[in-house]
Amino acid sequence: MSQITAFGTYVPEKVVDNHYFEEFIDTNDEWIISRTGIKTRRFSKDGEYTSDLAVKAVQNLVERSGKDISDVDFIVVCTTSPDQPMPNAASRVQYKLGIQSTGCNDIYAACAGFVYGLQMAHGFVNAGVYKKVLVIGAETLTKIMDLSDRTSCILFGDAAGAVLVEPGEDEHFVAFNSGTNGDLGHDLYLSHKKNSINGVGINPHGKIVQNGRSVFKWAVGNIPIKIKELVAKAGMTLDDIDYIVPHSANLRIIEAIIKNLDYPMEQVPESVTEFGNTSSASIPLAISKSMSNGGIKKGDTVLMIGFGGGLTFAGAIVKWNL
Repeated sequence: MSQITAFGTYVPEKVVDNHYFEEFIDTNDEWIISRTGIKTRRFSKDGEYTSDLAVKAVQNLVERSGKDISDVDFIVVCTTSPDQPMPNAASRVQYKLGIQSTGCNDIYAACAGFVYGLQMAHGFVNAGVYKKVLVIGAETLTKIMDLSDRTSCILFGDAAGAVLVEPGEDEHFVAFNSGTNGDLGHDLYLSHKKNSINGVGINPHGKIVQNGRSVFKWAVGNIPIKIKELVAKAGMTLDDIDYIVPHSANLRIIEAIIKNLDYPMEQVPESVTEFGNTSSASIPLAISKSMSNGGIKKGDTVLMIGFGGGLTFAGAIVKWNL
């Protein structure tokens, strides 16, 4: 039996509104809001990196819960924007938090990463491999976005969210699913060494590149189906789900997905309007925002679904215990 026993988030101090982008690309506040719903996002400071945000999210978790994290025996960091490829971000978090005896691993699954991390933590705890697992979604996407690309640079923000997964008397993870369409990998990528994906030439400039139209079509066409499959796998109906928390990629994507499901939008927390697309941090941010506004509460059944680069998705139904 495994449960989420603690929760925390962190966003950088610097608030950036849409007018910022008007200085160097052809865009404006009305255009950005109409196409994405985004009003503001947070930018990390110079010298502030993904592991720094992750540590602050864990510190917030400790402040909220009073949990002792000195005996955490595994750390999972879900990120597409680590401080560096090696050592991994989880090991930087271990060092900065001073946790003496813990395994460390990064999950590199973009916007689906946080839910994949929950799946991994649940498996570890239920198998008895580890007893106390930190799962962190953390990103500094603003350090790797292409400021010359008017269709993508407006989207991204920096943030982190963290949960602690431990054994419990009851199983609070109800069901999981996941899947990948790797044939669409060239539609959303962060280049490194190779200059092609699936035989399609890419720009190897170390920045995020997105074919927004293709990703929108894939998400809206597939994610509602995957949500329905996950609910059926749990032996439930959508009426049994108190909140659906999708990855906050773009408010228009969320609206289209929820319309397809015929599910109430007021039961769909989002973080994109205030914080932009924060990839693996977007789901915990949305949950935190909902909890603060009197939404998600202890005892609720919450469906989370992340989707993005890969193109991959991961879903989880959880009995919220906080």
